[in-house]
Amino acid sequence: MTQSHSPSATDMRVRLADWRFGLAAGVMLLALGSAASAQTVITAHGISTFGELKYPADFKHLDYVNPDAPKGGEISEWAFGGFDSMNPYSVKGRAAALSASLYESILVSPSDEIGSSYCLLCESMEYPEDRSWVIFNLRPDVRFSDGTPMTADDVVFSFQTFLKKGLTDFRTIFAQQVEGAEALGPHRVKFTFKTGIPTRDLPADVGGLPVISKADYEAHNRNLEESSLEPFLGTGPYVLDSMDVGKTITYRRNPNYWGEKLPFNVGQNNFDRIRIEYYADYNAAFEGFKAGNYTFRNEASSIQWATGYDFPAVKSGDVIKVELPDGNKANGQAFLFNLRRAKFQDPKVREAIGLMFNFEWSNATLFYDLYSRINSVWENSWLAAEGPPSPEEVAILKPLVEQKLLPESILTDPAVMAPVSGARQLDRENLRKASDLLDDAGWLVGPDGMRRNDKGETLAIEVLNDSQTFDRVINPFVENLRKLGVDAKMTHVDDAQMEARTRPPVYDFDLIVGNARSNYFSGSELKQYYGSQTADVSSFNVMGLKDKAVDQLIDVVLAAKTNDELTVATKALDRVLRNIRFWIPQWYKDKHTVAYYNMYEHPEKLPPYALGELSIWWYNPEKAAALKASGALR
Repeated sequence: MTQSHSPSATDMRVRLADWRFGLAAGVMLLALGSAASAQTVITAHGISTFGELKYPADFKHLDYVNPDAPKGGEISEWAFGGFDSMNPYSVKGRAAALSASLYESILVSPSDEIGSSYCLLCESMEYPEDRSWVIFNLRPDVRFSDGTPMTADDVVFSFQTFLKKGLTDFRTIFAQQVEGAEALGPHRVKFTFKTGIPTRDLPADVGGLPVISKADYEAHNRNLEESSLEPFLGTGPYVLDSMDVGKTITYRRNPNYWGEKLPFNVGQNNFDRIRIEYYADYNAAFEGFKAGNYTFRNEASSIQWATGYDFPAVKSGDVIKVELPDGNKANGQAFLFNLRRAKFQDPKVREAIGLMFNFEWSNATLFYDLYSRINSVWENSWLAAEGPPSPEEVAILKPLVEQKLLPESILTDPAVMAPVSGARQLDRENLRKASDLLDDAGWLVGPDGMRRNDKGETLAIEVLNDSQTFDRVINPFVENLRKLGVDAKMTHVDDAQMEARTRPPVYDFDLIVGNARSNYFSGSELKQYYGSQTADVSSFNVMGLKDKAVDQLIDVVLAAKTNDELTVATKALDRVLRNIRFWIPQWYKDKHTVAYYNMYEHPEKLPPYALGELSIWWYNPEKAAALKASGALR
């Protein structure tokens, strides 16, 4: 059974184009600046949310890379479905995997540090203590992939284009935060932030935006809002090599990449080519791997991992099967309710439906006990709410209780945990609890065994599914719901239909498998994920969550000035989100289950927050030649 939901084009876009706010962690000062006006201006090679940077200004390379890793060869992986666009920044079309890798941002974050961003396109950055503005001193040697220089005008143009034509939820939030951007010179750009809002994360937020070529965009009449198979011009280490639309796409390393010798890039970007093969389902993809059609697989099926890797290439050692540590927090995988639907307005209904998903039975019967249950939006991290709220959390939550935005029980009750079920598919005790909840909510069982409200409407629930391998999870869930009197069904859709029915402004679904997203040091992205303002325009707040208490708590998180304050505020927010029951949390594992043809090598100690196979791993030509000589690879 699948470990994780098969990635739709939207999922892929979210993961690979996480430029929005994914680098919103900033890095603290390491160098003292000079006095300017009434504030000290800090000049540094990066910025941190809290504390100091791990890497000094003169660092030679990241700790987790092999600085002598050779360049060359190809690595290939698979993706689900298909693609018809090279624009990862539009809701139109299905963007190709890794299409965002062609672009770089001013700041980048390492994979062994949380809450830090370092200069990549810049040599240094300047900002006052209150972070009300930031100046980036750009590297004069940065070049787009066609060899033309990148300047401050390109940075300003990119920002203004994303502000006008970027994803709607992104535009909504950034317009409230950034006063403007201006070029102070050919290689000097300033962002000024609006007053009266938290600015803790904003220098890193704007530094995390991708930069595209103004001249190329205008000369070719490009449009950020439109689907296109012609990529924008970026500065990244890889460029588009070839594609068979919807089937395969290959990127090649740019031999003239401007930043190859930068300390941050030493030991990275090691493959000459990265190829992605598309498959319509997991089984076909697995057979493709066995046949050598692609060479690296991050296994997402527990049954395949447990029983499928007995083919000759594994037994001979031509294919390596290994579990590698994964220190990331859980990805928030869950069934997500469409809260825009009237039938899901009552939290008792949502709780009752959640009681019918039996994780314990699924894990034992389908998953070979490979997974753990997700309970928190920040699962597998120190930010997850635990037990009753601490006094510090109570101090944050109590004003919201006094405003009648939260129940008084939130001040004393333990954090909501996912229900525990028995060894049988249908847990009778949970069935009784769910039945009582639906009775209380006015959904009563009729003569035909189906539940109806006072208008005579049946409680009908459609679970959209774009992955056949997920049938074995959803079908038992649907069966349990029908035993409860819910008119439940699963509907198969392809990835294009899934995109069309779940993107704004359509949102035509009851339940889907998605992710409750979060970052370690959360910032403005929370308004995209859970804020009321973006609920009907967001590609990330797919469930349409609108809650005044959540909105206020997001502001508390944004205003946190210390790590301790941020931790307490995040736990309080997590507690409230879980109490809303906008989701039915699923599962996660704390290791990477990977298989690859024995021609790749990696640093002895991988970073805690990334597998990094496309960047810090490398190709061994002697091993590759041996595989080809033996017939294991063509």
